[in-house]
Amino acid sequence: MARQLRFNGTGSGGTGCPSVHEDAESGEVIVHGQPLTDADDLAQLRHLSEGEVAVVVPRELLVDWTPKDATRQARIIDLDEFEGLFRTFSHSAWRLETRRRYASDEVSDTYSQFVETGRVDWGESDPYCELIRSQTAQGKRVERVRIVDQPPTTGQLYLLNNAKRNSRLGENIRGLWRADADRLQLPSEDFWLFDSRLAARLRFDDGDRLEDVELITEPAEIVRYSVIRDAAWHHAVPHEELAAKLGSSE
Repeated sequence: MARQLRFNGTGSGGTGCPSVHEDAESGEVIVHGQPLTDADDLAQLRHLSEGEVAVVVPRELLVDWTPKDATRQARIIDLDEFEGLFRTFSHSAWRLETRRRYASDEVSDTYSQFVETGRVDWGESDPYCELIRSQTAQGKRVERVRIVDQPPTTGQLYLLNNAKRNSRLGENIRGLWRADADRLQLPSEDFWLFDSRLAARLRFDDGDRLEDVELITEPAEIVRYSVIRDAAWHHAVPHEELAAKLGSSE
């Protein structure tokens, strides 16, 4: 089975070599760069076994991009503390939605209405709406990229409909086909990134129910999430454009 590798970073400034990757499951680090080939240099290396290759990388690459704390204990917060993040962020709140369904949606009246009629009469007076409207009115950005399958799941179509309401609150919502997300090697993690300084990774059980949230402030991880954000946002399209493409294919 192939490793689940994620790109940590490069010190090249553009060529992509040398670079650091991390095995998402084992935590092992993979470094690639220019091989060390001079015979006199190789003769000085200890324990270089047959089949092994020595590579040369700048010290800064290891300082900047290798994991800093492989034994970091997760800081788990409850849903009340998670909600508080939407009240205290200063500039931006950005979301990557990667799942095919969210169990919490399916127990709502609006979901039943959508399944039965294909339409929803969205209200805009609940606490979340009031909070987001107040934040975006101050010029703060609330943005999302939703990964969508082809064909979309019922849950994804429901959220695409929901995007019309959230846009009226001031959110900026884009969609990205899952095939494109896979091509970009975006992770399956579902998370919010606040002010480019802390991340909230949503943790779900096997029934797609949100259990709790892992709060992450580790600098190297925040950089990784920021890189994910930039790639996803660049390649995603406005939700209206994605909905139009779905409508024209029916």
